[in-house]
Amino acid sequence: MKKYILILFLFFGFIGYSQESQTKNEDTKTFQNAEFPGGDEAFTKEFLQMIHSYIDLKKYAVNGKFVFMFDVNTDGKVDNLDVVPKVKNSEMFIDDMRFAIKKVKKKWKPAIKDGTSVVSKKIIKINFTSDHFDHGD
Repeated sequence: MKKYILILFLFFGFIGYSQESQTKNEDTKTFQNAEFPGGDEAFTKEFLQMIHSYIDLKKYAVNGKFVFMFDVNTDGKVDNLDVVPKVKNSEMFIDDMRFAIKKVKKKWKPAIKDGTSVVSKKIIKINFTSDHFDHGD
């Protein structure tokens, strides 16, 4: 008799477990990343054009790879820009980069989660080369 009760409990346990896994599959969330028309390379190209058009890079020690981290809001606009590594006059440099990034004419397509626009983080790496070096003075 104990054997039949044990088998009965195991049987109902497996049925309950299999129903839970079906529920988890139904709860799958959909997410689509923020996109710039033409992709990240198109954004980088247009951003660099704005930097070279509006910013005097000779004021800063910008040689090498820089990482631009920002949010793409629900309207497709860029917010909360941060740049690493930090450079001489870093705050002025970041302010100038904010100015240049706002000059990019095309808007981002915002990230979508479950059919709703959401704020998302983006990271873009740009390699700067210039004739100006920071000699530590």
